[in-house]
Amino acid sequence: MLSPWVRLAAALFAVSWGANQFAPMQLVYREHLGLGNGSFTAMLASYVVGLVPALLYFGRVSDRFGRRAVIRPMIPVGIVSSLVLIAGAAVPDLLYLGRVLAGLASGMAFGAGTAWMKELSSTAPAGAGARRAAVSLSAGFGCGALFAGVIAQWLPAPELLPYLVHVALMVGALALVWAVPDVRVRATDLTATPLSVLATPQFQWAIAPWAPWVFGVATVSFATLPPLVSESLRSTSVAFTGLVAALTLITGAVIQPWAKRWSQQDDAAAGVRVGIALGVLGFGAATVIAYTDGALSVAAIVVAAFLLGSCYGILLGSGLASVEKLAPADELAQTVAVFYCLIYIGFAVPFVISLLAPHLGYATCFVGAALLMLLSVAVGRKVKDRHLTPT
Repeated sequence: MLSPWVRLAAALFAVSWGANQFAPMQLVYREHLGLGNGSFTAMLASYVVGLVPALLYFGRVSDRFGRRAVIRPMIPVGIVSSLVLIAGAAVPDLLYLGRVLAGLASGMAFGAGTAWMKELSSTAPAGAGARRAAVSLSAGFGCGALFAGVIAQWLPAPELLPYLVHVALMVGALALVWAVPDVRVRATDLTATPLSVLATPQFQWAIAPWAPWVFGVATVSFATLPPLVSESLRSTSVAFTGLVAALTLITGAVIQPWAKRWSQQDDAAAGVRVGIALGVLGFGAATVIAYTDGALSVAAIVVAAFLLGSCYGILLGSGLASVEKLAPADELAQTVAVFYCLIYIGFAVPFVISLLAPHLGYATCFVGAALLMLLSVAVGRKVKDRHLTPT
């Protein structure tokens, strides 16, 4: 019989699959619906409209009423999101609604699910819950993009089949997670003021400044880079987009054991520094794409996806582990929810690049992103050290 945390992992995997199955569909919708890069990235980012309110509200509901009270109804919402995306092939505006609903399902799942994973991993080594949640989510993100891309590339009805696969996964996840035992936590007031953890220097300066780059680097990898070489990969461009997304996000899952080792060093920020360094190198590889074409540019995207995916995975694992250490049990889901809100700000990065690149060029945008990443760590560290220095 599957252990409770494995059954919960299946639900997190399924919902994150649905969150990212849209990523490789850009070229499908460009061909079938005439969507431009700006419209697609706006649809990709509209996911955040459903995600952020759901994270903030359902994190608090989860801390008061239990994790299962949120995870169970999340699954029907995820199913409806894919059904609406199917309808979007006939009514393109519904693609926005489908993405918002996917964000709502993810917002219900991520805070409550991550907190529940920690509680179900209480007998495992410290940090196991955060790593299990990070692996489940990253694997789902990557597999959703990979299989949606493959299905859309080589099977009929590309606007239909990828979403039906997700519906089937969610039905299976509902059966697995339904009887997972809940862990009662001390009730909190749903009208409570902002969490005490958020006012700590550790959260404000050691986590918040770099948090948006978690998904900032990932979404640049799979939303911004593949279209730059689509002309060189005419017959396989959709599958290649899914492959890049999968490489980015599955790398983030595979690298978790190394992230664990770095986070256990005496300097708790070691993992963050390694992640940021890999992200800067990833943007460097992306800059090469702006000056090359053909096989060289394709190879540069693969290298960039590996580096940016490593950055994503290390930052995600380090952030979740740090939040687990900071937050008391009755505020855990809410604090995790705020962390997810911060990292999902990064979904706006490809949209900003799509607006600036026609005027500045992609190379300038990638270099600027790398500099901002370094600044997010350097300024935050300097301010934190000054704040914590005794007076």
